[in-house]
Amino acid sequence: MADIVLDDVRKRYGPVEAIRGVSLNIVDGEFVVLVGPSGCGKSTLLRMIAGLESITGGDISIGGRVVNDLEPSERDIAMVFQNYALYPHMTVRQNLAYGLKNRNTPKDEIERRIAAAANALEIEPFLERKPRQLSGGQRQRVAMGRAIVREPAAFLFDEPLSNLDAKLRVQMRVEIKRLQRSLATTSVYVTHDQMEAMTLADRLVVLNAGRIEQVGTPIELYERPETTFVATFIGSPSMNLLPLETSTSGSLAESAVVPSGTVTLGIRPEDLHLLEQGSSDSGFKIGATVAAVELVGAESYVHGILPNQQPIVFRVPGRSRIAVDEPLTVHASCNSLHFFNEAGRRLNSGSTVYRPRT
Repeated sequence: MADIVLDDVRKRYGPVEAIRGVSLNIVDGEFVVLVGPSGCGKSTLLRMIAGLESITGGDISIGGRVVNDLEPSERDIAMVFQNYALYPHMTVRQNLAYGLKNRNTPKDEIERRIAAAANALEIEPFLERKPRQLSGGQRQRVAMGRAIVREPAAFLFDEPLSNLDAKLRVQMRVEIKRLQRSLATTSVYVTHDQMEAMTLADRLVVLNAGRIEQVGTPIELYERPETTFVATFIGSPSMNLLPLETSTSGSLAESAVVPSGTVTLGIRPEDLHLLEQGSSDSGFKIGATVAAVELVGAESYVHGILPNQQPIVFRVPGRSRIAVDEPLTVHASCNSLHFFNEAGRRLNSGSTVYRPRT
């Protein structure tokens, strides 16, 4: 086991800088998830840690050793890919043993490690089968087993669940988290799926255009996003972002200190509620016209349009009786509001005065 340290790591492809000075300290035994949209550099960064991509600048250390110039086989890491990368002509047992045999591991030690991995992953019945005889979920378990038997200093996962259906992804998320906790091995996991990221990570690293936007625990990023990019990327549906202007007409307690000029108000759909007729609320409130209602089981998402044609989404419990074109008023408590400046950066907490832009 080992920590992984990235110090001002950069990657350039000709004139294009894909990774722009990333610094990150992943502690021993931690499960860190790199998340972001396609093209943000997360897979490139993972491949640089693995040694599959060279670095243009900076240093990568694993277990206190700078590995910039080391081959992947010399870095004491194991990687799990989205396409499984199993040898089709070998049985599951042979796939698990292959890397160990190449390292001249004693036969009894190979058998011990295979038995332990097969038991942990519940693939004992499949050890004599070929990959083509397995389902997608079973193949992914074998790919994970091949990484586990190496007993590496760190696991690297490159979107390993992207080829599985929704039900299997949930099942494998639970398996991966359980295994990582039991093995206590440093793990770096890449995904574009924020649900995977939120459920798996000890810490999340949100990447945007080759840079780190924010690092923190899943709940920290959900409750206190530092930028509008993080605010809209973490959480489903995305946070509502409403343009506001400061004014002298009223105040909003426990919100952010807003300088003169334009700011953006962020409200998560789950923090917005219908304001019943005749009731009062001291927080933010605004009228909207219903454009669509999505029933997703135990709750519904209401898509509304504000008077300035700005879209807004909020959540209501159960089967909603709300009708399209119905006028509604929604409100949110002061402590659930987020404020961002013109550059998209979070503002500090305090008090403010505001009015919705019309």
